Amino acid sequence: MESEVTLERWDSKTDNRNRVFAAVFAHSDDLAILAGGLTMKLISEGYTGYFIKTTNDEMDSYDLSMAETVYRLYNETVEVTNFLGLKKLYSLDYKNHYLEHGQLSEIRHRLITLFRFLQVDTVISFDPWGHYEENPDHYITGHAVEQACWTAGRHLDLPELSDLGLKPKFVTRKYLVARGPQLVNRAVDITPMIDRKFSAITIHRTPLDNMFRTHRDLHPNDSIEMDGYIWREFLKKADPKYGVKYVEEYHFIDEG
Repeated sequence: MESEVTLERWDSKTDNRNRVFAAVFAHSDDLAILAGGLTMKLISEGYTGYFIKTTNDEMDSYDLSMAETVYRLYNETVEVTNFLGLKKLYSLDYKNHYLEHGQLSEIRHRLITLFRFLQVDTVISFDPWGHYEENPDHYITGHAVEQACWTAGRHLDLPELSDLGLKPKFVTRKYLVARGPQLVNRAVDITPMIDRKFSAITIHRTPLDNMFRTHRDLHPNDSIEMDGYIWREFLKKADPKYGVKYVEEYHFIDEG
């Protein structure tokens, strides 16, 4: 689905040195795959960025134990956090694939605390209203972020935080992404950083191995190799209407 779409171009003159964003995603590889280009663009403009990951990633391997999966994914997440230029990783470590609506308030409260502490004014996360999202970790994370963005600015939500020095602050700028249909109104030109986005994705060796080998199991006649698989699945060329080679599409909200 689309409305009028604004193309956000790569502009080295843009100065966002006083702004802070949090990229809030469920899993280690969500950030690089869905928003790696935007992340690098904002940091190049002067933003300070943080990665908040809501699950422990224990399910995302092909044939490893849960313990080995968590260990590998944690190290890969730290590596990609550093590669993208983010200041710090916060992992909330909820059980992978088992986020549910009963946890929304708790996750929202933890996000409010971090948003106030880090002075976040911009988020990158899942669109909670994107269609046909099958993974509960994705849509629960999206709803928690949506709720935390405005409740973080209200003095009667978690009033004890004010006594701890964490004053109310609204998160007013949002880049929301979906794997399925969504109301797209912002396309971010990531052409200058497409090779670095590819490199960021390749850091996720464990989930990529899972995705690629599962794909091979389901499509034994597909002879594509790993690099080609990454480009085909995650780095598709942009619609010609944008006039640039590669974009990431978002529903963008800017409330001041």
